[in-house]
Amino acid sequence: MSKSILPRKEHLIITAIEVIDELGIQALSTREIARRQGISEAALFRHYKSKNELLIEVLDHFAKFDNEIFQSAKLKNLSPKESIKYFITKTVEYYENYPAITSIMQLFDVLRYDVELSDKVRQILDNQTTIIRDLIEEAKKEGEISIETDSIILTNILMGSIREICLKWRLSNQGFSLSKMTLSALEIMLEAF
Repeated sequence: MSKSILPRKEHLIITAIEVIDELGIQALSTREIARRQGISEAALFRHYKSKNELLIEVLDHFAKFDNEIFQSAKLKNLSPKESIKYFITKTVEYYENYPAITSIMQLFDVLRYDVELSDKVRQILDNQTTIIRDLIEEAKKEGEISIETDSIILTNILMGSIREICLKWRLSNQGFSLSKMTLSALEIMLEAF
């Protein structure tokens, strides 16, 4: 999508993500974002009162597809186990098509120390965890996953694996297929339970 047809606020969010991806959170500044957008810092502050307000929007941008993907799986009437695969597959495809967005996932631990941002980080993680955990519970009821499986532990295994694979993918400069690696790991994990 051409940046010229996006609203200014969306431009600023995308630019903030690009800065974080290219230079890290420590280099993110309103000055750098404004410079890249060809605007003054004052113009940026007309849209966002602070850098943290912009970061909250960045976090919202990161998480905006989670519920849409989940609802899409529900509309497809997939089994719970297939819904887990669908949710993770679509999420990872999104990451693979927009590599810079994975830099936000890698910031969660750093951002949790900021009072203004920690609740947003917790909310995103809790939402993702709830989606997967609830699907695991449904899969257990349907006999697709062993009833003895601890849903919270399996959720942590699945979500932790995704984050680890994404980190290795980023560190390798996207040197392998994120989708293939994640889906292979997902198949192994789900078959084990």
